[in-house]
Amino acid sequence: EQIIQQTLLSQKAQELGIDASSEEIREKIIAYPIFQKEGKFVGFEEYKRILEWNRISISKFEESLKKEIILNKVMKVLTAGITLTPEELWENYKNRNESAKMEFVILETEKIELKEEPLSSEIKEYFEKNKEKYEIPEKREAAFVFFKTEDIKAGIELTDSEIEKYYKENESQFKDPGRLKISRIFIPYDEKEKKLVLAEAQGILEKIKGGEDFGDLAKKHSKDNKANNAGDWGLYEWQTLSSGEKTEIEKLSEGETSGTVELEDGISILKITEKKPSRIKPLEEVQERIKSAVMDQKAREMAEERINRLEKRARKEKSLSAGAQAIGFELKNTGLLKEGETIEDIDSAGTISTTLFELKEKEMSSPIYTYKGVGIVQLEKVELPRPANFEEVEKEVKEEFMVLRKKEKALEKMKKVKAELKKASLEGLAEKHGLEYNTAEEHKRGQYLSVIGENSKIDELAFSLPLKEGSEPVEFEEGYVLIKILDRKEVTQEDLEKDKETEKENLLESKKNKFFQSYMYKLREEKKVNIKYDVFLKINSDVLSRYGGER
Repeated sequence: EQIIQQTLLSQKAQELGIDASSEEIREKIIAYPIFQKEGKFVGFEEYKRILEWNRISISKFEESLKKEIILNKVMKVLTAGITLTPEELWENYKNRNESAKMEFVILETEKIELKEEPLSSEIKEYFEKNKEKYEIPEKREAAFVFFKTEDIKAGIELTDSEIEKYYKENESQFKDPGRLKISRIFIPYDEKEKKLVLAEAQGILEKIKGGEDFGDLAKKHSKDNKANNAGDWGLYEWQTLSSGEKTEIEKLSEGETSGTVELEDGISILKITEKKPSRIKPLEEVQERIKSAVMDQKAREMAEERINRLEKRARKEKSLSAGAQAIGFELKNTGLLKEGETIEDIDSAGTISTTLFELKEKEMSSPIYTYKGVGIVQLEKVELPRPANFEEVEKEVKEEFMVLRKKEKALEKMKKVKAELKKASLEGLAEKHGLEYNTAEEHKRGQYLSVIGENSKIDELAFSLPLKEGSEPVEFEEGYVLIKILDRKEVTQEDLEKDKETEKENLLESKKNKFFQSYMYKLREEKKVNIKYDVFLKINSDVLSRYGGER
């Protein structure tokens, strides 16, 4: 999704003639915290060194910054005309800051028990009155051949030489990058104090040599932002230290402490708390992972070879059935499928049935990739949507009719609770009638409420119902709720004036983001962006297999 958005915005930038200058890229680099020390840019050599340490080339990094700047400019241009009305600002302020303290009881429909099953005649009568609700969607049926990679694996035997060959050709996959963890004591100085600071640092160094704990001394003497953490610069942050300190670090072994390192602004003492060199893991350690990777690779290659051979023959014969029979592959039938319907043990994502709805009758697909393998289908039959017969949807109709009956009984019970509320507490009535009792200390408009979710009617009542008065039963998807407002926190225009600029800035940003997302959705439709999930699955499978099939 991110790649799609960036591509569309890059195209839009070209249309609008938007670019990024070298100066803008330079300012972006200088502003990065990792390239700063004491609020200043670390310099080109240190900048280059940090990127090299992270295995990023300068050209690629700066190209990514250029793209980021351009995309931000496009977003600003697209949202430049977004404004706020005073009414929008006021409504948003109320929604965010007003709240109601309430108690409420819930009766879920599923907890209502019907004393008897509905009569068949009642269910049929309900069906006849609501026929238009019940439709059998379009269904499609196809002949198909599918090669499961797990089935293919069962017939594969690996040799030691194949495993060794893969290991040698893919050594970089088995590289352990090593670990380097640094602690530091830093004492700043100006020219007047330099001799005193050097003496202090030397004294600390003597204490370390005498066996005192480095971390305790860092807490006591160090003056950088890691002092409270015993001087620990971790596995990565130490990379922002000065080049002089890094040169010293390279000389030290695990557990070793440096001498005093003179810097422009102070003295540092460094300790290597952990140092593990990079290494290539031995074959014995990664053998099972290699077996899995090679097995995956071989199974996919065999499936690919079979599907290509089948497709070529089937297109020549103009029949998947004839092509499969000629080669000796098993032909199966999907049965009638709705769009997006899954096929057990083959296609849990519904990719095959979705493809069927893109084909003309008797048309053959290209290879379809799923997480289980690869296949080809040929559309055999199309059943158009039609009104359902009672027998086809009897179970569904019965369930809906029973829910309706239960809702009627639930409403009747909640009305009884409402009538009794004048003489009893809501909590007491909940216990008496077996209802779920809840409270909300600060309910705001648009917030989820227990199992109810968002409910505009409850939001309306929360800020209009007289205090301490029970509401009428309010319907929600799973049943009914009855509420009582105990207290309210309300705001005035004077309250808004105190935070007006901040509120305006935040709401405007939110409104721009919503507009931008809506714009991107329309742009996707306009450009006819379509994700080919079967191709994505194939690429994904190929990449993952290089890491031993890890998912």
